[in-house]
Parts: sequence; structure tokens; C-alpha cells
Amino acid sequence: MDLYMMNCELLATCSALGYLEGDVYHKEPDCLESVKDLIRYLRYEDETRDVRQQLGAAQILQNDLLPLIAQYPQDKLLFDAVVRLMVNLTQPALLCFGKVPHDPGSRHCFLQVVSYLQAYKEAFASEKVFGVLSEKLYDLLQLDWEQRQEEDNLLVERILLLVRNVLHIPADPEEEKSVDDDASTHDRVLWAIHVSGMDDLLKFLASSSAEQQWGLHVLEIISLMFRDQDPEQLAATGQARPAKEQVADVRDLEVLRQRELAERKSRAFQRGSRHSRFGGSYVVQGLKSIGDRDLVFHKGLHNLKEHSHDLGKEPRRVPKRRQPAREAEPRRRSALNVRLFLREFCGDFLESCYNPLMRLVKDQLLREKSQQHDETYYLWAMAFFMAFNRGRRFRPELVSETVSVRAFHFIEQNLTAYYEAMLLDKKEATSWARRMHLALKAYRELLTTVQEMDRSPDEAVRECSKIIKNNIFYLMEYRELFLALFRKFQETHQPRCFLRDLVETTHLFLKMLEAFCRGRNNLVVQSKRVRRKKQPRAGRAAPPAQPRTPQELEELWPSLAEQLGVCAQGTEPLPEDVVPFDAASETPVEEQRAEAMVRIQDSLLGRRAPAALTLLRSAREVWPEQDVFGSPQAALDEEIELLRQILFAPLPRQAAPEVEEPGEEEEEEEEEVEEELASVQVSEKEFNFLDYLKRFASASVVKAYVLLLRGYRQNSTHTNHCVAKMLHRIAYDLKMEALLFQLSVFCIFNRLLSDPSASAYKELVTFAKYVLGKFFALAATNKKVYVELLFWKSTATVREMTEGYSSLSGARRAPKWTLQEEEELRELYLKYKGVEGADVVGSILARLRAPGRTRKQVVKQLVRLGLAESARDFPKGTRLVLWTEEQERELQRLFEEFQGADDILGNIMKHLTAKRSKARVVEKLLSLGLGAERKELYKKRKRKPGLPGMVWHCVCVGGGGGVSPAVGVSSSECSWGHLSPLPSLVPAGLAGSLLWLQNCLNRAAEDREEDGTAQPVPLVPLLEENEDAMENQGFQKLLRKVGVRAPPGLLPLTPFCLGKSLPLRASVSPSLTGNDVPSRGLRSSVHKGLGWGGQLGVGGAGFAPNPFPHHCRDPPVQSQLGPKRSRVIHSDDDEDPKSRGLRALPSAPPCSLPGPGCKSRPPHHTHTGDGHWWQLLSGAIPGAEPSGAPGAPCSGGWE
Repeated sequence: MDLYMMNCELLATCSALGYLEGDVYHKEPDCLESVKDLIRYLRYEDETRDVRQQLGAAQILQNDLLPLIAQYPQDKLLFDAVVRLMVNLTQPALLCFGKVPHDPGSRHCFLQVVSYLQAYKEAFASEKVFGVLSEKLYDLLQLDWEQRQEEDNLLVERILLLVRNVLHIPADPEEEKSVDDDASTHDRVLWAIHVSGMDDLLKFLASSSAEQQWGLHVLEIISLMFRDQDPEQLAATGQARPAKEQVADVRDLEVLRQRELAERKSRAFQRGSRHSRFGGSYVVQGLKSIGDRDLVFHKGLHNLKEHSHDLGKEPRRVPKRRQPAREAEPRRRSALNVRLFLREFCGDFLESCYNPLMRLVKDQLLREKSQQHDETYYLWAMAFFMAFNRGRRFRPELVSETVSVRAFHFIEQNLTAYYEAMLLDKKEATSWARRMHLALKAYRELLTTVQEMDRSPDEAVRECSKIIKNNIFYLMEYRELFLALFRKFQETHQPRCFLRDLVETTHLFLKMLEAFCRGRNNLVVQSKRVRRKKQPRAGRAAPPAQPRTPQELEELWPSLAEQLGVCAQGTEPLPEDVVPFDAASETPVEEQRAEAMVRIQDSLLGRRAPAALTLLRSAREVWPEQDVFGSPQAALDEEIELLRQILFAPLPRQAAPEVEEPGEEEEEEEEEVEEELASVQVSEKEFNFLDYLKRFASASVVKAYVLLLRGYRQNSTHTNHCVAKMLHRIAYDLKMEALLFQLSVFCIFNRLLSDPSASAYKELVTFAKYVLGKFFALAATNKKVYVELLFWKSTATVREMTEGYSSLSGARRAPKWTLQEEEELRELYLKYKGVEGADVVGSILARLRAPGRTRKQVVKQLVRLGLAESARDFPKGTRLVLWTEEQERELQRLFEEFQGADDILGNIMKHLTAKRSKARVVEKLLSLGLGAERKELYKKRKRKPGLPGMVWHCVCVGGGGGVSPAVGVSSSECSWGHLSPLPSLVPAGLAGSLLWLQNCLNRAAEDREEDGTAQPVPLVPLLEENEDAMENQGFQKLLRKVGVRAPPGLLPLTPFCLGKSLPLRASVSPSLTGNDVPSRGLRSSVHKGLGWGGQLGVGGAGFAPNPFPHHCRDPPVQSQLGPKRSRVIHSDDDEDPKSRGLRALPSAPPCSLPGPGCKSRPPHHTHTGDGHWWQLLSGAIPGAEPSGAPGAPCSGGWE
């Protein structure tokens, strides 16, 4: 900008600042007011940023502002105002304009501002300027919080923002054309920061707990300091070059040497003994020219390979929106002294600052105390410093804050959010793709760190790595992440470097997952299935596509007439919920009348004569004009004749919606563009690595790998290895080499095999020869594969190419249902629909005459025939398993063989050939009459001998509600226990509490009899009277005697978890049988449903101490989980909460159990805050030992 065009007021204000005489700057008396005026001018500048441009052209910052702060640092007001002005002048141009302008005028202004910023950065590359800023910042940080004023905090923030703005200024590629190891402007600024001591102040701010408010500012400055550095190269600075790098350099030089030799050889062949005027002309047979004749070639034969029909043509212009994304600028290596200083800075930062700063920043991000997109600095720091830690000396404790399952979850969340934003925000898709690339780098570095932990000599580190991998591979989100990124890869928004990092990260993840699965036979992982509830569509019960012939209709009418006759007699009621007209529909009334006529015909064709008659009468009431549906006074015979005419009439129909055929792939279901409500069902399944690998065998994934393979010369050796490994998995491991039978892939193979330096790509050359060999072997039997080269193929097409084009036609199309099959299906459905607890569809499939029908086909046909409303009426998982005669004879033989054993059911289950559940086996034994009661079939426990002469007392409740102790009974007659405190409870006013206890026990017994299981039931008092009783020592003694477990607050319990559901009636000591029930009081269901007694902390055979208490940071997800508990009693299920005395348990208070490292109670010990928490033991398995003796310390710890 010309200085003569500068605003007069702005020029006068700049002149009033002062003047520079030699190295001394003399300020004017109005210097402070002039600085404030400049700040005011910048506040009101226009959209072209004219004030900023004029100040940049006048070099106010270089000639006035920087000398001012260097000459007068003691003037606090002036220093503060100048720093404030410099922060405004140095802010990024993108922040000033909002975005990069597209119109030429605004873009010129934008570039002009950028050029002024680059000049500012040159001026800041001064040790004197940063020395003044460092001293001022040091003085401010020396002040205590009591002495520090609000102005001091603002000045600290402005100094940090000024450093941030200076480091953010981009380099000028035209001015800085230096080579590696030469000092650039950015390097000189970094060196000035180092000499002035500003780097030490940054480390202090990052590690100090009293300066946490500057955490994000410090992290942003550090990320800008290292933006041009490679962490692995920086870690190796000052050390001897590794042998691996030397080998890579030698290999690259050998590739260049081979290419040069090949070019020399080709030029030597081109030199002929005669000059080009006598080269001759040649006819190329088999290669047509523009017409039908063969091509005439007028050059030498050595140029024949370079011939192309595209010579002389203008290349097709690619639109800007289809051009590939711009690659990132290559990094330039900084000067050696700068790299040494940065290496030392990184080491100190990891030692003392990394973990606390990352913890602080993560907390601010989660609490949304940061600005938008500040998480990108967190992701960059994670990737950079973890890579530096690996390259220096791997110490996992230095980066422990970001090595956890929570870190994986945080990155996965951000990566998914960026991915979705890139798809939605088309204008800013490139920016979202850059953030997505940053998150992917952090994810790859996290995986690499976990892999490095596996090689650690420390056993604890390897165990932590195992736990992290167990959690990651268990959850479905981490396994599906890479598939989603490959499927939605867009070359126009995501650069080639993103694809390279994605391929390398996927290679690392698959390698770790394969190694993790290799030593495990049955690996269980989480699976999520999305059940889509589609909107109902009209014409769901559409008739078959083929119209019925008159002969078929004549055969159908007698059965319909018989149904109508039954309706006339009144023995069968007519349906009432038939509506022929929809007033809210947008369909015209005339069209709805035609649709009603078609619906009547559909009901007749579906053998639903009563519904057709009701619909006819309803339609007559809606459209009485012209007697289209008969006259209002029509008799039944006239209505039947009208229905016959409708049945035989050729009514016009709309095109029926396409019905989904069974056998279609699930991927096609995801592409439907229908409104739907998705419900996610989480389950577990056994993991198979090859099945997971098959998800990568798709055209979208292969396209991305082929795109990266196209630049195999520019790729690194590791990148080419990752590409070859994945393609080898698809072609060799999955036997889907036909996915690579594509012309663009073969062009790459041709270029690779003809490359003079092909020996440097041995892995790719070997793989290319393997694929080509498979192609020509298939071409010998299938000539159509040459045409298939033009298209990308799906897995179904690959199967057709290799097995025959008719191999999938039978599987994709279901056979049609004949009239006889429909009649048989209707009879079977009516026969089994009333059977309680039976799987109707399973019973029909077992008895259908026509083989090959699937469950889905039967359900769809039932819906079409109108026998069911939808497929939801037949839920899966309730399939009826029928017993054959051989299996019944085997079951009877096994029962007779083990009839005298203690565990009849257990022995039968071990020797039974057909695997059935215990409940099914017990039901079959009882139905065959092989057992009178269920308890005879379960395992019997030997009763512990009672003490001779012991007297037992029982509670007897009279009809009037009074409670009195029963007469003494010997131990051989009753096994209640010695209830000596019972006589003293009635006079103490606890009769109502005894009735409450009796009611709770009766209700619990009823629930257990209904469910068939015996789970611990919490006994929680709701009334104040019962709470007082729970504090009574005599009442507590009574509860212990009858087998109620004491609360954890009174006696410490060892945490345990139920691995298997306990049986309904488990024998314990003391035990109750049906003969021991007293005449009055607790009814027999209590004794049959509850297992009494049991020692404190005794569990079943599946009980085990919980090794991961609640306070652990990342408890591992168990890969194999047993069956869930069948039922937990809550207050929501109670009809009368006061009578039952049960309520939902609140959250657990802090754990009071003794033991090292246990800071919170595991979820198994939840109790109420008042301490009244009693639990009825469901019973102990015979021979089971207590999982924790009373008074033992808590065994849950984190190692």
C-alpha cells in the first residue's frame, strides 16, 4: 500500500508516537493516547481491514511498538497498551476475515495482510524483544494470588497470546527457499524464545498447580513450536543414525540407480546407424486406426511402446469440486542447535509437565471450559509426545495419563464426530478432514504405544496392555471404526496422506487383533444389532403378482360360500375393526372407493370371507350412492352374490411394492432410504477373525487401497507392505482374488512389472504375479471375466464369476406358494397357534411337506394370508425343539441307570446325546412320569447332624394376629434353629415387625416359586416401627438364626459375584423340608422357596472375589460372561410396597471395608444409608467354601 494514500488522522496518530534516533527511541508526550487511538481505529476498520493494511505498510510495529517496549518496560500503562495493540495487529488473517475470501479483491487484501504478518515475524526474531517479555512475565508470576490484580492476569494472558500469534504466522515459501539444516524465520524465533528463558516459563506454567488457568494457552504455544518437527527424528537428534535408516537410504539410492541405468539403456537402443529420415513406416496389425484399417506407424520401432491414441488430444479438464485434496507441505528439517534445544525441551516436558497438563486440559474439554476446536491441540500433543517417548527411551509411566481405555474412547468419539460433520458440512469438509486426520494420528500412536507395552520387560506393564486390548477388542465401536472410514473416504476432501495413515493404522490394528485371537479359542466380543422399525406401507397384504385363473377362482368359491353361510347362522362373529375410508388421507374419495373394492377382493382371495362381508357393509354405509356396494336393504343372499361378482371381477390395481426376497444381503438393507426408527440390541457373540476380515472384502475398501497403490513409487516401504498385506489377506486368506480383477488394478500391475526398479518392490511384484495367474486360470473356463474387468465387483458377483452365473439364482428367489401349500399352512397354523409355550413357526416348519422353506418365508406368508398382523407376532429365540422317540428312550434309560444316584439330573445331562437345557429335561422327565417332584431330580445334600437334645422354637401366628411361641420341638422334627429370643420380642412391642417379616418371607417365596430361581432379596424397612425393630439386638439375633445375612456395615463382607444362578431349593444347614413346616405361622411356600441359613459370605460354586473394585480407573470387560441373573426384585414390581417392605437400593456410599487400596464399595455391597440392609441368602451349594471369612480384609485391589 502506498504511504501517500494513508489516512491523515492515522498518519498523524502514528507520528505522535515518537521517533527512533540510532538505537534509542524517544517517545512523544502523547504516546500513550496515540496507542489507545490506534486500538480504537482497529476496532472500527472495514471488511477490507484498511487500518491494518496501512499500519503494516507503515511498519509501525517494527519501527515504533517494539522499540517502545524494549526502551520503556517500566512504564506499566504504556507497556500494557503496546502489548494490547501488538496482540491485535498480529492476530491471524483467517481470524480477521473469517475465512479465505473467494473474490479477487478481498483475496488480495487477505494476502496483503498475510505478507505484513510475515514481516512482523521477522521483527520478532529478536532476543531483546523476547527477553523483555520474559522478564515481565517472570515478574508477574512471582506475585502471589493475593497480590496479583486483575490487570496483572490480563497482561499475562496478553503476553501468552502475543507469543501464540507470532508462532502462528505461516512461513513465506517464496522468501524461505533454504535447504534442510538452515535456520528459517521460525527457527530464529524459537531460538530467541530459548535464549530469553521463555521456554522455562512455559514449562513452569504447564507443571504448576497454581497456574492451571493458562493450561490451554501453553499447550497451544507448544503445538505451534513443534509444528514443523517430526517426533521420531527429533528424538534421534544428536545420536548416531540407526542402521534401519541407513539401510533405507541405501535402498532408495539403489532404486534411483536402477532407473538411471534403464534410461541409459533405452537411449542406447534408440541410436540407429542411419538418421531418422530413413526410419520407414510400419503397419501395426491388430491395432485399428480411426477407420477400419490397421494403424500405420511412421516412427521407429523403439518408439512403438510410447504410442497412444491420446497423443495430440487436449486433456479433459477436471472440475474444481472433483479435484483431489491438496497434500500437506513437506516438512523442512530445522537447524541442529534448534533441534537440540527442542529435544531437551521435550524431555523435560515429559518428565514433569505432560501428565498434569494433559489431565488438566482433558478436564477442561469435558467440562466445556474451552473454546471451539481446542481438542485438536490435545490430540496433537498426545500423538507427538507419545511418539517422542517411543523414539527416545520408552517409559510408559511418562505418558500414563493418555494410555487408557478412556483415551481410546475420547479419540473415537472425536473421530466419529469429525467424520459426521464432514459429511454434513460440505463447505467446511476440508477443515473437518484435517481435524479427522489429527485424531487418526493420535489413535495410531495410542495403538503403537500399547503394542510397545507388550514388549516391555516389566510384567505389570504387559498386564496393563493386555487389559487395554481386552477392552478395545471387546467393544464393537473400535472394530467398526476403520470400516466406516474406508467406506466414506473422499479423495476430494481427504488428502493422500490421510489415506496412508488410515491404511497403516488399519494394518496395525488387524495385526494386534490377530495376535490377540491366536492364543484364545473362544473369544467373546460385544455385538450390536440395529433393529429397524420401518413405517407401515399401504398394500402390505398385497395378493400374489400373478392373477388367479377362472378355474382357480371356481375352486376357491365353495370354501368362501361355506364361511359366509356360517356367518349367516351367527355362529362366527364378524370383525368390527374394519374401516374402509380414511378422512385424513390425501387420496381422493373416488380412489379410496376403488381401493375399498380391491380390499374386498383381497380379503376373498385370502380366504377371509367374514372380513370381506364386513368391509362390504361398511363401504355401503360410506358410499351409498348408485348402489355400488349394493342397496341398503340387500339381503344376505344378495350380498353373497355381490361378493362373488367382486371376486371374479378384473379390478384395476396399482403396482404392488416389491417384496424383499429372503437371501438378500444385509448390506442392501442399509441402503434403503425409508424413514425408520432404529433400536440397538446389545448382545455377545463368539469372535472369528476371518469373519471380521470378510467385512474388508468390499469394493469401497479395495478402491481406497488401489488408490494408494497407484503411487507405489512415492510410498514408503512400510506403506507398500501394508497395502500388499491387506490385498493378500483378501486374495489368499479369503479366496476372493476376483475382487482385484479390475482394469485399473491390472494397469498398475503392468506398470509395476515393467518398472526398471521392480526388484525393489519384490513383495508387490510377487503379489501381482499371483493375482494375474489366478485371472488367466479363471479366464480359461470363463471367457466373460474379460468383460468383468471393466467393473468393480461385489462379493456376490465374485461368487458368480468363480462358481457360475446361475449359482445364486436359486438362493435369491424363493419358490412360490401353491394353493395346496397355503391350505396346509393355514391348517398347521390353526392347529398350533393355541398351544401354550410352543413355537408356532417351528412346529409348522417341522411338519411342512414342501422342503426348503425358511422361517422367514413362513412368517411372510402368514402375514400375506392375513393370519398374523406382522412378523413381530413370531419372535425369534422361542423355537420348539421336539423330542424324537429315540431321544425319549435314551432319556428313560439314563433315568433308570442313575435313579439311585445323589445327582440324577447332573448325570443325565453329562450322558445325554442331544444337548438340552436342564429345564427341558426336567419337564420331559415329569411328562413321562419318571419323577413325582422336581426336587427328586436335583442334587441332594447331606444334612449336617444336629446336636442331641437341642430344642427348636417356631413362630406361630394365630388367626387374630397374635404371636406366640410354639411348643418345643426336637431337632429331628424341625430345623428352624434355636430361636430363644422370640418370647422376649412380643412383650417388647415387636409383634407388628414379626408380621412384616413373615409377609416379606411369604412374598419372596412366591416370587421364587414363580421364577424358578432363588436370588438374594434385600430386606429393607420402610416404616419407622420396622426400622426401630431392626436396631433391636434381639430382633437382629432372630434374623441371624433364621438365616438372614447381616448388613455389611456390621460385619465386613468379601465382595463376590454370582457366576451361575443358584437352584431354587438348595440344601443348607439348617434346612427345611415339607414335613418340618409348623401347623401355623409361615406357610409351606416359605420353606419350599427359601434356602435358610448359610454362613456369612457363603456363595455358590460360581462365587469368586471381585478382582476389580469400583474405584479402579479402567476395569477390564470380561470377554466371556456367564448368564445374567434371571430377576432382581425392585419396588416397581410390588403391588403393595408397605406390605412387602422392599424398595430400590440407592447408590453405594464409600466403602468401609478394611483392605489396601479399597476406596469405594463394589456394586455387590449396595445398601441404604441408614445401615438397615439385610439380605436373605438364596442357599449355598454343598461343599462350597466361604468366599471371605468374617473380618477378612477386602480382597478387591488393583494391581
